[in-house]
Amino acid sequence: MGQHGKHRALVRAAALLALWPGGAEACRLALILAMDVSSSVDAKEDALQRGGLAAAMMTPAVQAAFFASPDPVALSVFEWSGRYNQQDLLPWTVIETPADLASAAAQIGGSSRSHNDFPTAMGHALGHAAVRLGDAPACLFRTVDMAGDGENNDGFGPAEAYAAFDFDGVTVNGLVVNAGEFEAEVNLIAYYRAQVLYGPGAFLEIANGFEDYATTMERKLLRELGSLATSQGPSTMTRMAKATP
Repeated sequence: MGQHGKHRALVRAAALLALWPGGAEACRLALILAMDVSSSVDAKEDALQRGGLAAAMMTPAVQAAFFASPDPVALSVFEWSGRYNQQDLLPWTVIETPADLASAAAQIGGSSRSHNDFPTAMGHALGHAAVRLGDAPACLFRTVDMAGDGENNDGFGPAEAYAAFDFDGVTVNGLVVNAGEFEAEVNLIAYYRAQVLYGPGAFLEIANGFEDYATTMERKLLRELGSLATSQGPSTMTRMAKATP
C-alpha cells in the first residue's frame, strides 16, 4: 500500500473508531465467505464443503467466537467458478443471536450448487467479493475468506483483481483444499501464499482433502473471529488512527 493508501486506511480507521460502540450500527467484522464450485469439485466434494461450512459455523467454539463481543459480525456467503459464475448463497446478515447464526448455517447447508462445469476464475470471484463488501454494513474490519482447490485458470487473476477493485483495508485469507489429485494442486499452497493472501494479518489454512473441510473451516473461523474481541477492537483502531505514516 502506498502513502495515499496508508492515509486512506488511517482516515477510515478514525471514522470507524467514531462508530464504536455506536449501538445498532456497531459491527466488528464484515466477513464474506467464498466457496469454490468449479469443475474440479465433484458432487461429493461439494456436499462435503457445503455441509462442512454449515457444520463449522454451528460448533460450540465458533458460536462462542461469534458472540464473544456485544458488537456483532455481518456475514455473507457466495459460491464461484467461471468468470461469470458467482452465486450469492447468503445475503449480508448481521448475526446478533444464536438463532441468526443457526438460520444462516441452515441456509448454506440446504443450498444447491448453481454450476458444476466451469473453470476457476479466482480474480473474478475476488472482484465479486469486493463489490459485495461495498454493500456490507459499516464494520470495523472487513475480511474475505477464499476457499478453493485449484489455481486461477480463467479470466484475470488475483493480482489484477487487487489492482482493479477496492481492497483498501481488506484482509483476504485462504483455505486450500490440498487433495493432491491433479498436477495443478501440487503447488497450490505456494500459489495461495504468493497470489491470494492479501492485507494485514492475512493467513492460510490447509485442508487435507474435502473430508477435512469442516475441521479446517472451524479452525479458520476461530482465527478470523477470535482476534476481534471487544477488548482488542477499540485499542487496535485507536493505534491505527494515531499511527504516523
